[in-house]
Amino acid sequence: MHPILFEIGGFPVYTYGVLLAAAYLLGLQFALVRARARGLDGNRVMDLGIWIIISALIGAKLLLLIVDFDTFRQNPRELVTLMRSGGVFYGGLIAAVAVAIWYLRRHRLPVWTVTDAFAPGIALGHVIGRMGCFFAGCCFGRATDVPWAVTFTNRYAAENVGTPLNVPIHPTQLYEAGAEFVILLVLLFMERKGRVFPGRTFWGYLLLYGITRFIIEFYRGDSRGMVGDLSTSQFVSVILVPLSIAMLFVLSRRSAPDPRAGAQRARAA
Repeated sequence: MHPILFEIGGFPVYTYGVLLAAAYLLGLQFALVRARARGLDGNRVMDLGIWIIISALIGAKLLLLIVDFDTFRQNPRELVTLMRSGGVFYGGLIAAVAVAIWYLRRHRLPVWTVTDAFAPGIALGHVIGRMGCFFAGCCFGRATDVPWAVTFTNRYAAENVGTPLNVPIHPTQLYEAGAEFVILLVLLFMERKGRVFPGRTFWGYLLLYGITRFIIEFYRGDSRGMVGDLSTSQFVSVILVPLSIAMLFVLSRRSAPDPRAGAQRARAA
């Protein structure tokens, strides 16, 4: 764990912040390359990417505020922590998808073709982002005696995000980074298999992520909001997984137009 990457003139540069920025930039660049390969307008896609980054940051922090509202209400000073935190991924994802659909419809871009271009980029960015979580010590796991347990010792992480020190815990950040990397490979592989239709990659990503996130949540040890017996993220996953299956079924039964033709018509408009 290495929460502070280096210092410049006594000002700390945080590893999490650097990796989060890298996650957004690399994810966006990957999505842009894929979008251009599909004949989409690169400028529109770049603008969309900026909207997605902004909305994802706001949505992630907003959901964290909702989940831990009692904590922030009882101790308003914790709002400083909220500003430093990356927030809840699902909050960022939901906000980004909502804003993206609004943007795509406004500019008459093919919704599912564009989201298909972005989905692997989201997975790639999430791999890097979770590595940032690991270095920062946040999103940590439960105490365990498994051989691959990790033990954090940095006092700053304990003070900043409550990381338990000198206790072997599940490296849940690495679990999720690994799961996202596998999902990325599966998405890219499946694009070459079977009958491809607009929306398959995007909803396939949400399906696979929902399943893996639901499982990983059982090993998390940090304080998170609960909905009944489920964590907030598990509750969202319970909704997202069947929704993804339903959308894959519905979209697979539609006649799929050529994505390039749809993109060309959108640019002409």
